[in-house]
Amino acid sequence: MRIIKSAVALLALGAALATVPSPGRAQQNSDPLPPGDGREIVAVACSQCHYLGTIAKIRDGAPGWRTYVSNMVLRGAQLTPAEVDKVVNYLSTNLGPGINLPPQKPVTLPDGSGKRLVQARCALCHDLERVAEVKRKKENWASIVASMVAWGAPSLTI
Repeated sequence: MRIIKSAVALLALGAALATVPSPGRAQQNSDPLPPGDGREIVAVACSQCHYLGTIAKIRDGAPGWRTYVSNMVLRGAQLTPAEVDKVVNYLSTNLGPGINLPPQKPVTLPDGSGKRLVQARCALCHDLERVAEVKRKKENWASIVASMVAWGAPSLTI
């Protein structure tokens, strides 16, 4: 009986905490996806597990988006084959390589020898907010850049 009372108390506490707004939850309620055919499917299906801002920061072509979406379907995303096609088309059309949405907050990269390279190469697949918001040590960037090149990033020389 004591275990049941404790479980009920924990459930009640969890329910109460779930209704308290947090900065992260408020941020997740904004919809950063651009308009387009398939947007609503993406917004509903993907937001079950992901903050839409993360998805809006990825830049990939149709084959890459198909890989992402197929992987998510294997993990439980509820999409029909026709919806998968619509989602892939929406994502590759609106969040494809070289498509830059206006940043949610202004991004200014610091001046330096790598600024042009970041603007020319990293922004093909990522928005500059994504690149600038996570601070990393200089020694960590070599492995990150190597990983991006392995994924097909273009030449790193300008």
